[in-house]
Amino acid sequence: MKKLLLIIVALSLSVAQAAPAVNLYSGEVVVSSQTEADRNGAIPEALLQVLQKLSGQREIPLSPALDDALNNAARLLRSYRYKKVDIAVADGTVTEELRLVAQFMQPEVDQVVQQIGLPRWRQERPDIQIWVVIDDGLNRQLKPLEFDYAWGSMEDVAVMRGLPVSWPELDEEEVQLVDMRLVWGGFTDYLIERGAPEDGVAIIAARREGPRWTVRWYLTSDGQNWSWQSDDLELMYALAEGVHQMADQIAASSSIAASEQGLWTVDISVGELNSADAYVSCLEYLQNLSLVNEVEILGADPGRVRFRLQLNASAEYLSEAFNRSPVLLPARAGSGYEYEFLH
Repeated sequence: MKKLLLIIVALSLSVAQAAPAVNLYSGEVVVSSQTEADRNGAIPEALLQVLQKLSGQREIPLSPALDDALNNAARLLRSYRYKKVDIAVADGTVTEELRLVAQFMQPEVDQVVQQIGLPRWRQERPDIQIWVVIDDGLNRQLKPLEFDYAWGSMEDVAVMRGLPVSWPELDEEEVQLVDMRLVWGGFTDYLIERGAPEDGVAIIAARREGPRWTVRWYLTSDGQNWSWQSDDLELMYALAEGVHQMADQIAASSSIAASEQGLWTVDISVGELNSADAYVSCLEYLQNLSLVNEVEILGADPGRVRFRLQLNASAEYLSEAFNRSPVLLPARAGSGYEYEFLH
């Protein structure tokens, strides 16, 4: 038993935190040049973008705490770099944009979120697969190439809001097998049955009606469904507004209110840890949960390890987090926080 505990302690020291799929602590702002003045002017805007990503709020309420954070944004900066981005527009021309990419320090920014009293959009976010269908009056096409500039704009808005998105990758033969009538009608269940991810699918059906584009949105995420409509003279702007609404809906459904944030301690026992690899995978999973600040090992028996978790939100969110990911399953026997490792 002592040997097993020594192995566990050694393994726990060697497990590194995995980077999140979306860089929530990085903000990206267009700048005119790489001068110090332009950089100093952009850093507060980059921090504001990070606060939007973390909270899920499109608009951050004004407050003295927010003013103080923005005025001292440079003190929260970890690193910065510049990148050039090609931006396409509707007429086919391409312009080059210079952007400042600012990376902020996670613990300090987390403290700002609490000081301002913002909700926290959980970092375990579903990747939303986007299906866009354009009706040109003759045909209904899936993501036609002539609107590439609009697809790029959608991706930029999603990144700015901290919403992971992806596109279906289909060859011509696979596209022919898709019933476009069902996709146009917003039947997300049809796409899920065909293999689209269950945790996030969006159908966007767009057509021009007179001078305006009308866009219908159908979203399924984590068993919930939403639908709404956006419109504009420009397709790009109607799509951008819809992506904002998509982020609003998902964030509102999976955010932790400021009043439910704090420090809690929970002990759990996990069985079926019958190898070092299983233990490492379980520990890594627990450490990577955004709810968990710290993992402590209390003890071990053959195939079972007892952990103490320090949480940053009330304990009711823990079982919900476990239910979202098929890693730990409630034990068939026992009560309290008894779980079994699945793989």
